[in-house]
Order: sequence, then structure tokens, then C-alpha cells
Amino acid sequence: MTKIKLTQKLAVTLMVGAALLTGCGKATEANGTKDKVKIGISQIVEFAALDDNRKGFIKALEDNGYKQGVNLDVDYQNAQGDMSTAQTIAKQFASKKKDLIFAIATPSAQGAYNATKKIPVMISAVTDPVAAGIVKALEKPETNVSGTSDYLPADKQLDLIKMFVPKAKRIGVLYNTSEINSEVQVNQLKEYAQKNNYEVVPVGVTSTNEVNEAISSLLGKIDVLYVPTDNLVVSAMPIIVQKTLEKKIPVIASESGSVEAGALATQGIDYYKLGYKTGEMAVKVLKGEDISKMPISRPEETQIIVNEDSLKALSIEKIDNKNIVYVKSK
Repeated sequence: MTKIKLTQKLAVTLMVGAALLTGCGKATEANGTKDKVKIGISQIVEFAALDDNRKGFIKALEDNGYKQGVNLDVDYQNAQGDMSTAQTIAKQFASKKKDLIFAIATPSAQGAYNATKKIPVMISAVTDPVAAGIVKALEKPETNVSGTSDYLPADKQLDLIKMFVPKAKRIGVLYNTSEINSEVQVNQLKEYAQKNNYEVVPVGVTSTNEVNEAISSLLGKIDVLYVPTDNLVVSAMPIIVQKTLEKKIPVIASESGSVEAGALATQGIDYYKLGYKTGEMAVKVLKGEDISKMPISRPEETQIIVNEDSLKALSIEKIDNKNIVYVKSK
């Protein structure tokens, strides 16, 4: 008889406990915190192309049902061009056990990969993920990293020199010696120059404080300046544009934001679309797809963008071509 009563009391206790747990679950769901996806976004520096890339990524999440404050928690951090800060951001994301990390640009991507081998890392605006050491191959990463690359063959950009500065012989290039993606592009430039009878005059920098002096040292030695997709250098574009226009030196850039800032032209990609593509890939990963088998995507569409104001300032004639989009300086 005593055993029966104890059994009955135990059953009642378990039922009450279950009810309390159910009630807590409903309250959590009502507060919008149940099953919320936590994504950390690490961006190396602020400038138009990378900002657009981030916006495209978030828009893709929204279009696939992930809403900030409802079932999505986005933690956005910017390293302000400092690589050690990018490493710190990545370590924080790893310690907080984010469901996914979105790393924009090579230093942020390397920081995220160094910080975790378990959390899925989506990357974008990374020129060469293999050279950066974060995937084994573009077709099959075999790591916890995938996403999109902004790689374009150098000849697409440099053919613009033939179009707008046909008499040029010496190409200057300003790049960050600490960024592997920049070294890759400088090497491509040298290969192109050798094949097309150009001389390359490279100058490396390690911080934005060095850009002013570096660009001044180049101007008397070159006919045109090439700016790769280098985060540090592109963030200093206002200084570069001011100095080069004063000396009537055209700037061939690697993305549209630089042209809007005053560079002459680019054969560029749409970084918003690139970010959106990465967001679509992230959705697949969140739904269970194996990131280690997901190929890195590269841009297929390019567009020639020319700054009309810089064209006039450099006394270069406008080219009537339906494939060229003319923009004004912002």
C-alpha cells in the first residue's frame, strides 16, 4: 500500500515537472529566443564594396526566412583594418559558439579559420582561398570553410589600360605586403606586364599611414596606377585619387566603389550580388548541407565602370560603348 502511494506521488511530481518545462519552452518561444540562429559577421574594414557585400549576405538570409530579432541574431564586428583585431573578433565568435561565421575579406577569413575548425565559416571577397590556406581546393574545400571569391583574371582589369591609356609603359601598383590576396594580384600583374611589354613599379605598405608617402614616391615614375582588391589600399582611395589627379595619373581599380571614389575605371563585379550568393550558400549550410563539400563560387558577370568626372579631369576622351557604365564621383 505504501509503495502504491509513493508511486502515485512520483507520477504526479513528474507530470508537474513536465508541465513546468513545457511552460518554460512556450515562454522562451514567445520571447523569440527559441531556435534563434546566431551568426557572427567579421569585416576587415569599412568601405563601399565590403559594406555592400555584407548587406547582400543579410538580404539573402532575410529572403530565406531568417529575420533579425525573430529567429536570427547577427553580431557584426569590424576590425577597422587591423589584422590582430580580426583575430580577436574570430576568437570571440568561437568562444560564444556561433552557429555560423561570415568573414568578409582575406584577413577576416584567415582569422575565423584559425579560431575554429568546427563552426561553419562562410567567406566572401577573398581573392584566393587556397593561397590563403583556408581551403584545400576551390571545388572541394575539405575544411569548415566555403563561400565566394572575388577573383578576376588580371587581364580583364589591365586591358582597360590599353583602352584608356594606350601610350602607358610603366604601371605602378600600391599594395599591402601583409595581405596574401594582394601578393597574388601583384604576381598576376607582373605576368601580364611581361607578356604585354609593360614595366611594373611596385610599392608595398603596411598601414594607411604609409599610403601618402608611398603614392608620392610613385607618381614621378609611372604612367598609370593599378589598385588591386587590397583592403588597406582601397580604404585610402580618397588620398590616392587626390594625389594622382593632381599629377594627371589615371587609376585602374579592381572594384566599383573605388571608381565612385574617383579612380578612372574598373572591370568590376557587383559585391552586393557576391554577398547575396554567399548568403544563399549559408542558408544551405544552416539547413544541414556539408560545408566541406561545397565548392567556392566565383563571379561570372563583370561590367566596365568609368568615372566620368575623372575622365574629364584627365583629359581622356569618352568612349562610346554600350558595355561601359559611366558614373559620377561620390
